[in-house]
Amino acid sequence: MAAPHLPPSLLPRLSLVIPTLDAAADLPATLESLAAWPEAERIVVDGGSADGTAALAEAAGCRVLAGPRGRGRQLAAGAAAAGGDWLLFLHADTRLSPGWPQAAGAFLADPRSRDRAGWFRLRLDSPAAAARRVERLANWRARRLGLPYGDQGLLIGRALYESLGGHPPLPLMEDVALARRLGRRRLVPLGAEALTSAARYERDGWWRRPARNLCLLALYFAGVAPERLARLYG
Repeated sequence: MAAPHLPPSLLPRLSLVIPTLDAAADLPATLESLAAWPEAERIVVDGGSADGTAALAEAAGCRVLAGPRGRGRQLAAGAAAAGGDWLLFLHADTRLSPGWPQAAGAFLADPRSRDRAGWFRLRLDSPAAAARRVERLANWRARRLGLPYGDQGLLIGRALYESLGGHPPLPLMEDVALARRLGRRRLVPLGAEALTSAARYERDGWWRRPARNLCLLALYFAGVAPERLARLYG
């Protein structure tokens, strides 16, 4: 499925920003899903991978930056280097569903989106019934609480992003911090899915991992330093 049916000269300038750390196993599928919008700038900000992630991204035609380790810092560095008027932040283990260019294009074409940000519905790459429960919880959290996580992507105009101060230089909760600045009313669901790896849930347990994530979120809201939370997160 192609990008929105407009000449490249009329398409909004979109930059895709992906922070990576030892993501060679997941990144190719993510980049393949993003090829549906070929005019988009693709920026990979690598935090010092030892598995060839940077070389893989370069071979795929991405602009690769060596950034300080830490997802918040990497995202901010990618945004600063991007040339697009619109920014799409995405995790390295997250693929977008085939209809994402149309969903993103419709969002970009709406004048109200200048003061909004969009997120994708979470979908885990597992057939387990527990995966569907996790998805429902995550999408409810994003819609009702205005707290989409980074594995749901974030599409936002550069002007709005910069007016909010961008991603804070945090090792964890950088996505939550930005979402809280935006506020629930300015966060809207996009008509496509973010297919994300279920490996961490399968490893840690379908109930244990969401429970731990919820505890970390509560601790963050209570004022515990993100650096300490990152150590707990592992």
